[in-house]
Amino acid sequence: MGDEFLLETGADTVQQIGRSTALTFVDRATTGAAAARHVAEGIKQKLAGTNDVRMIFAAAPSQSEMLATLGATPGIDWRRVTAFHMDDYIGLPAVAPERFSQWLKRHVFDRLPFGAVHLIEPGDDAEAAARRYETLLAQAPIDIVCLGIGVNGHIAFNDPPVADFDDPRDVKVVELDMICRQQQVDDDCFASIDEVPRKALTLTVPRLMRAGQLFCVVPGAAKQAAVQAALHGPISTACPASILRTHDDCTFYLDRESNPL
Repeated sequence: MGDEFLLETGADTVQQIGRSTALTFVDRATTGAAAARHVAEGIKQKLAGTNDVRMIFAAAPSQSEMLATLGATPGIDWRRVTAFHMDDYIGLPAVAPERFSQWLKRHVFDRLPFGAVHLIEPGDDAEAAARRYETLLAQAPIDIVCLGIGVNGHIAFNDPPVADFDDPRDVKVVELDMICRQQQVDDDCFASIDEVPRKALTLTVPRLMRAGQLFCVVPGAAKQAAVQAALHGPISTACPASILRTHDDCTFYLDRESNPL
């Protein structure tokens, strides 16, 4: 990667890691803006050659800057975009503000005229909800995934204890580990760990990896150890995000705090 590519992306550094590219920017806002620009380009390029785009979104504070910029980007025909999200808690009321579906509605789904938005609704039968969501996802390929990495290296709610790189399911019920649950408190999503649900529905690792393009936005010092393991450690379920390095079109968007080179 030469100076021309650095100038084009606005990144401080560009690293080629496995099949993936890691871009590091000066700060969180710049990171989110750059990711949004590339996601928007991906959507527009796909729409130029097909009728619609199918996208999966992560719900997390790490995605806030990217989503805000993406939503303000002109020239995207959102009516031709179908949206999914990648995980949600089991056991909270459907309209609970802590639900990831509600977070995404506030930050993106209710702000843009999507052609369709498919929410994960665990209801009283999470297994049945998982099968319904699997059916919706399987109707056509997923073009774009916007995701992050958890402090324990998880992608979606595939924590190290439950992540399976060969998972036969596309959506499954999982038990959340303590590090993951504590992150939800540290992110100010819950007042205490006792309030964080112990179970969730999540898209599995193979389901995410089958998407055409992955845009992984990971700012902040709290993610530094997870970024180090994901980019430079062994490819292992001990850090589920490490599998992203094997994807043919995955870009990591980091800041100087998460990737202090």
